[in-house]
Amino acid sequence: MAMTGTLLVFGHGYSARALTRRLIPQGWRIIGTTRHRDKAAALAREGVEPLIWPGEDPAPALAEATHLLASIAPDEDGDPVLRAHAQAIAAAVHLRWVGYLSTTGVYGDHAGAWVDEDTPLAPTTERGRRRVSAERQWQEVCAHGGQRLHIFRLAGIYGPGRGPFEKLRRGTARRIVKPGQVFSRIHVEDIARAIAASMARPREGGAVWNLCDDDPASPQDVIEYAARLLGMPPPPDLDFESADLGEMARSFYSESKRVANTRIKRDLDFSLRYPDYRSGLAAILEAES
Repeated sequence: MAMTGTLLVFGHGYSARALTRRLIPQGWRIIGTTRHRDKAAALAREGVEPLIWPGEDPAPALAEATHLLASIAPDEDGDPVLRAHAQAIAAAVHLRWVGYLSTTGVYGDHAGAWVDEDTPLAPTTERGRRRVSAERQWQEVCAHGGQRLHIFRLAGIYGPGRGPFEKLRRGTARRIVKPGQVFSRIHVEDIARAIAASMARPREGGAVWNLCDDDPASPQDVIEYAARLLGMPPPPDLDFESADLGEMARSFYSESKRVANTRIKRDLDFSLRYPDYRSGLAAILEAES
């Protein structure tokens, strides 16, 4: 990007760290929040100015930020960032871009059919319902403050240190089979590239984009391919109905859909580096070696 600025990240986690690895060498100033002091020290080593939040006052950072990214999940009382700082965000005069990381879970279950950004939101899980509410809260706050809000609805995130390889190596991977089940995914580097492209080209009226790859697939196919790359036998098939799953894991399998990504490609002239899980997993393994 030819432009730089000051990015404030609420919830400087996995995706935000991939983004800042791209931005810091370009001259960006990055301020990132974390709840833990040990993680703050790690962020500082990466060139990020850590902010312990909740705890420390983010008002000075908000007053200086040109860009703001929120990636903290909502709770039962709504979005925690807006609950504490909605007025300050609406009043932040230097903000040229606001981004919110949401989830494709806002669409609910579509029995494997395709969804896009015009699909009515009909979440079937409590997590999805909270995200719908949080999206609306961010839209209201940014509309009040005149900021351009860009919502990224992320599919299942994978990347280095986060994906099937670790589970296979630990022996905890399970090949759970539910007929017709399909998910969309996104490599963390493509998340970072898309957000950076949006920051470079803020849209006047904001935007809502799905961020996923081109190849929705069943979870058992991904596990099998990852095992093949490692030269390991895949775990045996495990029927979903008889699998011993926790409430969180079972709710994950309660929704099946294919997510379309045409809009973000068109709006940002964006192309995926890893258009399917095969290329993404192969790149992770190559980087490890």
